[in-house]
Amino acid sequence: MRKVYPVSLLACFLLSISGCRANNNTANSAPEPAPQHTASAAPTPASPASDDLDSAPTQSKSHPADHRPILVCFGDSLTAGAGTDSGQSYPDYLQSDLDHLHIRYRVDNQGISGDTTKDGIQRLPQVLALHPAVVVVEFGGNDGLRGLPIAATRANLDQIVATLQHSGAKVALAGITLPPDYGPDYIQQFNQTYTQLARKYRVPMLPFLLKGVYGVPGMMQRDQTHATAKGNQIVARNLLALVLPLLKK
Repeated sequence: MRKVYPVSLLACFLLSISGCRANNNTANSAPEPAPQHTASAAPTPASPASDDLDSAPTQSKSHPADHRPILVCFGDSLTAGAGTDSGQSYPDYLQSDLDHLHIRYRVDNQGISGDTTKDGIQRLPQVLALHPAVVVVEFGGNDGLRGLPIAATRANLDQIVATLQHSGAKVALAGITLPPDYGPDYIQQFNQTYTQLARKYRVPMLPFLLKGVYGVPGMMQRDQTHATAKGNQIVARNLLALVLPLLKK
């Protein structure tokens, strides 16, 4: 009998193939009931399994929670790393430097190109939502380049630093300066903004973010405003020395 069944099955299979083109409607109608019965029977046992996948297994596959304290770099295009590739901003290199020293902090880049101190005030809720332990404040360059009133820039920066300190975050100031064509008086008042705030709130300050970078071949982009990837490595080292005393080892 085992030799007979394969022959009969093969014959049925060949007949079904030869009849496919002639009887397309029959062939299409026959399978429909089977999927309907299968679909109606499947949901009842499957629903508990889908609930399980939505709970523990899904959580286990998600990224593990990062409980490191957060160090936020809060500023404009200089912080964002404008003109460089992804991973080449100074916050990226600062993260690498901290990792190399086995200092467990997560650096969060909150730099947006074109932002002024007024924009910084508007973005404070976003930064505070991160509950940062330390914030490097780097604003003012765009205010100065646009010739905005010094008093307004100082008031905005004052509000930023005061709000961050009130939240419990430690603050460090990263200053910047302006090209000579803005005039000595305006530049002097602009530069004093950072020193006055640092003194008022007793926060560490880097007077010039691009120290050792500006004017050095290969360190600045063609616009002579933003650092190259190599320049951002130097900026990160400058800031590392600034923030180290604020970090818990």
